[in-house]
Amino acid sequence: MNNLEPKSVWHFFNEVCKVPRPSKQEEKMIGFLLAFADSHHLEYKKDTAGNIVIKKSGTNGLEQGKTIVLQSHMDMVCEKNEGVEHDFFNDPIVPIVDNGWVRALHTTLGADCGIGIAASLAVLADKDLVHPPIEALFTVDEETGLTGAKALEAGMLEGKILLNLDSEDEGELFIGCAGGIDTTGTIKYTAEPVPSNGAAFKIGVSGLLGGHSGDDIEKGRGNSIKILNRFLYQFIEACECRISSIQGGNLRNAIPREASAVIVVPQDKKEHLTIELNHFRVEMENELLGKEPKFKIALESTGTPESVLDMLSQTKLINLLYAMPHGVHSMSFRMAGMVESSTNLASIKFQPGPVVLIVTSQRSDQESGKQDIYQMVDTVFRLGGAEVKRGDGYCGWTPNPASPVLDVSVRCYEALFGAKPVVRSIHAGLECGLFLEKFPDLDMISFGPTLRGVHSPDEKIEIASVEKFWRFLTALLPELA
Repeated sequence: MNNLEPKSVWHFFNEVCKVPRPSKQEEKMIGFLLAFADSHHLEYKKDTAGNIVIKKSGTNGLEQGKTIVLQSHMDMVCEKNEGVEHDFFNDPIVPIVDNGWVRALHTTLGADCGIGIAASLAVLADKDLVHPPIEALFTVDEETGLTGAKALEAGMLEGKILLNLDSEDEGELFIGCAGGIDTTGTIKYTAEPVPSNGAAFKIGVSGLLGGHSGDDIEKGRGNSIKILNRFLYQFIEACECRISSIQGGNLRNAIPREASAVIVVPQDKKEHLTIELNHFRVEMENELLGKEPKFKIALESTGTPESVLDMLSQTKLINLLYAMPHGVHSMSFRMAGMVESSTNLASIKFQPGPVVLIVTSQRSDQESGKQDIYQMVDTVFRLGGAEVKRGDGYCGWTPNPASPVLDVSVRCYEALFGAKPVVRSIHAGLECGLFLEKFPDLDMISFGPTLRGVHSPDEKIEIASVEKFWRFLTALLPELA
């Protein structure tokens, strides 16, 4: 990436890629940021949650200008393709330049929000850049509940203007976001002996695009858990199938790309199972045509498992997964083309107990809408006999079209590029709403370069958009002063 422009941003992005930073395990990134501050002789603060603010004085007559907060989060979503060996706690991300984009080698890239970190560091390190006083805020654990923003201490910020660098579409300025909540269900079951004269198989769904459960939810992408369960629901009786386990998905804010089930069928049903799976594959390939070009569902023999679910729990689980909503629940009437409420069936794991843990995530830009979709999911869980737990949730960010910062930003973008930016709200969660709770005088916008495939191993960042992102950011700073 040494040949890419702007060199300073790509340099720091490459450095960020070398630092392991899974959510809730940001110690190495914290150390990296503090070492950066020390080496550049910059003042910094660190709160008890691990959030960091690095301060830099204004330059070239803007020493008394309004302080600008540049905000990004330290952690990244850690996803990899099946069969790939990568230790996110110790191994660096390997970025690759590929036909106008930068992506990673079989893992998430971490451009969400590594490119925001890199841009902030480039501003802090640049001795020639004209800007007012800067507070670069780096928060922890954004991806698994925005807990860093929730815990941000009151005395950490002085600035009244905040630029969130965590958006994914260059040319768009975001002035609002959805709130969210996580809902998990736990099903206890009895482990029974494997039926005698049975044949064990593993059914796997793979090759799906996945993506961000907020920003990609309206694209109609396949959910590996729903697809796998659909097959089991349709053919479980015909094949006299007994389930040993189902595993699928990983993170609450990622649409699951892969899922598998270990099942046992009578020896005389093996051929029937194969035939039915082939029919199902053709049906799904037709349904997903144009949306999921790499969809696969495969059947392979496997070793005999230790146990299977009792029949009552098996029936309840399959029915629950089939009834569980996933995807867009409602569209917004205030902002055309925007999702208002959605829910993501994110993961299913068989765990010791024995229990089945099912994780879901709901979003809405209306508090009442968030409550409505949560209650729908809660009801399905309870009808299926699951114990339900609700997360703390986080608030949305109500759009303010009259924002002075937005007005300056629109004019600055148009002057630079000869076109007006799109102003919109985003269905994904941003930390801005939580900042407003603690600092109600903040005026904020969110923007960034173009990212695609976020929260999946297909994640990539458009090289040309990074240069435009940087030009806009550096031109905006003195204008906002």
